[in-house]
Amino acid sequence: MQEKDIQLQENGLGTGSMRDDDEIEIDLKQLFYEFRAKILVILLAGFLGAGLFGVYSKVVMQPVYTSTSMLYVLTKETTLTSLADLQIGSQLTQDYKELITSRGVMEQVIENLGLDMNVRTLERKITIENPSDTRILNISVTDNEPVMAKAITDEVASCASEYIAEIMEMDPPKIVETGEVPLYKTSPSVKRNTMLGGLLGMFIVMGIITLGVVMNDSIKTEDDVAKYLGLPVLAVVPEISAQGQKKASRAAAQDGEAASLNRGSRKKNGKGGRS
Repeated sequence: MQEKDIQLQENGLGTGSMRDDDEIEIDLKQLFYEFRAKILVILLAGFLGAGLFGVYSKVVMQPVYTSTSMLYVLTKETTLTSLADLQIGSQLTQDYKELITSRGVMEQVIENLGLDMNVRTLERKITIENPSDTRILNISVTDNEPVMAKAITDEVASCASEYIAEIMEMDPPKIVETGEVPLYKTSPSVKRNTMLGGLLGMFIVMGIITLGVVMNDSIKTEDDVAKYLGLPVLAVVPEISAQGQKKASRAAAQDGEAASLNRGSRKKNGKGGRS
């Protein structure tokens, strides 16, 4: 028994070393067959995920609208007569971006419009962008109501222009363009969320199937014997189904009847020869 235990441990069958390397292996061919066998389940999960995400985006999620106004950074004091003026314009753009969302501007907007929100909430609604190689600032505001989105972006541009002129002691930046009432919502995108829901549903089911294949260490073929146990296969006993067993039983019964008839006919022929 000791020699047998030592031999098993040398072949990698010890409890501490069994399948240390094989646990991270995935049989892609077997995984493909599992996916193909459960393709209906995967597709069903995709349809369910797409339906759930689509309904949630359409019914539960509130639509968001975006309105944008524009400010021009350069004023009378900052002309475009030299490279230094261009650099000043770029620096002012960064200063304006910080001043627009400052507490003073946000509080003034909330007071003028009578908004039921705090400074932090209003600041999260505002996005400021500076198109490359320009001295223009785009002030975008998102809200669940399209009319309110326009009102907020216009008020932010107006208050920011006055605040910047007061702080920097210069002419107020010019409002190039006021916001418009958006006709179409910015988010959520029902089509995109529906597609993402379908993909997520299929990925979840495929992940579960993959986990089942990886965790399944049962021996099914003669190749698994050599793979997991490191032992040669000496013989293979074919598996016979229930229908095959019935056919085999019928064939054996028929062979038995035929053999008994042959024995009976031989006995009769033997008696006839003696007489």
